[in-house]
Amino acid sequence: MKLRYLLVICGVLFLSNLEAQKQQEDILFMVDDTPVYISEFLRVYNKNLDLVQDESQKDVDEYLTLFTNYKLKLKEARALGLHKKPSYIRELRNYKKQLVQGYITDAKVTDALISEAYDRISYDVKANHILVKVSENASPKDTLAAFNEAVNLRNRALKEGFERVRKEVHNGQTIFGESLGYFSGFKMVYKFENVAYNTKVGGISQVFRTRFGYHFLKVFDKRKSRGEVTVAHIMIANKQKDTINMTPEPRIQEIYKKFEQGEDFESLAKQFSDDKSTASRGGMLEPFSGGQLTSQEFEDQAFGLADIGDVSSPFKTEFGWHIVKLYDKKPIRPFEQLKSELEMRVKRDDRSRLIDEALIEDLKERYNISDHQPDLSYFVSILNEDYFKRTWTLPSDFIANKPLVKIVDRQFTYKDFAEYLLKAQRQMEPRMPFSTIVSKKYNNFFNSQLIKYREDHLEEENEEYAFVVSEYRDGLLLFDLMESNIWNISESDSLDLQNFYNSHKTKYVLPKRVDAIVATSTNQKALKKVAKLLHKGLPVDQIKNLVNSNNTIQVIFTSGVMDASHQALPKGFVFKNGMSKIYSHHDAFVVVQVKEVLPEAQKTFDEAKGSVISDYQIYKESKWVKELRDKFKVTINQEALKKVKLQIKSQ
Repeated sequence: MKLRYLLVICGVLFLSNLEAQKQQEDILFMVDDTPVYISEFLRVYNKNLDLVQDESQKDVDEYLTLFTNYKLKLKEARALGLHKKPSYIRELRNYKKQLVQGYITDAKVTDALISEAYDRISYDVKANHILVKVSENASPKDTLAAFNEAVNLRNRALKEGFERVRKEVHNGQTIFGESLGYFSGFKMVYKFENVAYNTKVGGISQVFRTRFGYHFLKVFDKRKSRGEVTVAHIMIANKQKDTINMTPEPRIQEIYKKFEQGEDFESLAKQFSDDKSTASRGGMLEPFSGGQLTSQEFEDQAFGLADIGDVSSPFKTEFGWHIVKLYDKKPIRPFEQLKSELEMRVKRDDRSRLIDEALIEDLKERYNISDHQPDLSYFVSILNEDYFKRTWTLPSDFIANKPLVKIVDRQFTYKDFAEYLLKAQRQMEPRMPFSTIVSKKYNNFFNSQLIKYREDHLEEENEEYAFVVSEYRDGLLLFDLMESNIWNISESDSLDLQNFYNSHKTKYVLPKRVDAIVATSTNQKALKKVAKLLHKGLPVDQIKNLVNSNNTIQVIFTSGVMDASHQALPKGFVFKNGMSKIYSHHDAFVVVQVKEVLPEAQKTFDEAKGSVISDYQIYKESKWVKELRDKFKVTINQEALKKVKLQIKSQ
């Protein structure tokens, strides 16, 4: 899905062009000869009322303006024929294919799998396994050999001990004896997960097959999930920009010593953390659960803190150096809170096959279709060895138009299945009898056509699905229109863009800044000493050696070019050269040596280009909408608008 299309959807607040029911409904307004009904306006207004940030958009008249502008753009998109573009048709088709899955699956089977998944993620299993590798498409001979090898190894493990055999037989090529540690639901393929959770602690499973080969495993432990944890952190990024501190590790150690000396963790985070998204909140992160973070080291450190208020020692991740403080620990969230998330994961997982099988049975019952296969002997007779070489073709006298199977009102012929067979031969498969190939391929063909029939008719049968498809259909049109008319800044816009910049230069300036050294400490006396040493012109490295020691960090320095919003500078800081007074800031004290005050400066066109383009696009769109209002006549039904306002007021 296109990212900018998502922005369109958010920007127009999911406004819909779904045709209203053809009852005696009141028309709210007309765009030329196209009516827009009260019911449609109320539906989208009420749907998006809680989503809007701008209070003006909650005003009915303001919202009506947005809505009519939206309808004008859609009118223009259709007038330009954008709904006929192959790329539009293709993307809409792909979206519908994704969306339809949520509307046609078997709810009972899905719910059972979701419930099972919740039970699985509520516990961690510790297990090791032995795998005899064999391809899914291996010959019967190789498959049997792999199975027998796995059975023999299991028998040895029962007699000699699982771990002894595992370590002895592992060769990393044909046999793998692996220690897996703890894992929970969705961490392994579904078949493997099933066996692991259904094997008792201390037990060795039977041999089972996955797409990797034949396994058996031993379960060593089962424990409750670690649940959810809330922590704050101080981070010093790997790419440290502070010229005084050459590497992040010494800086994080300095900060940690300040904490050990009794300084407040949150205050230190506000002053020094490089994670700008959390620094202002004292380093506080959103709660997370096991497996949710990309950094396993960070997760382990966070969950490793035992008691509320505990703080870790400095540790390193791929992002930099961290100190973590524990604020809260919770068990796994209740089922109802996780249900929708689990549903998405179930449908992406191997267990989705169970959902597909249940769907096929449901559709057969819905459409009163028998499980009985038609006579396929003709197709068996026309297959030959070329099928395994993927060069098979239909015979010249192939019977194309003979009826094969019917799904409700859709008749499929021999030609339809033959074309499926031709495409299916591209797939690498083990050699098997032609009768088996034809039977398997027919089942796949029939099931896919049965699901497609349901998908093709779903918009007629399911009102909610029809609404969602219509929203996307119109949003996609609007994306293409906005991209071609507003977002793409072409060569022809270059001069207009430069002129726009020239006319609005006062908007594009760099704020007043200072090139400064900031010293921070909770010890006001130490800062006075630092101020004197800075005033004398001593290098910062030398000052650090004088005021700090290996065991005590009294002062931390930050340097660079900063504006008034910089986290190191106190509110109300006076921008002037020289040594500042001592300020109180973030539960500590700071003193600033200003090397140079950099005044406000005009940004060049290149420096401001991003902002200029954004502002120009807003200007261009406003002008374009006025042109559309001249092109298409919008007629508001004032009596209908009164009804709308009364209905909204009474809600």
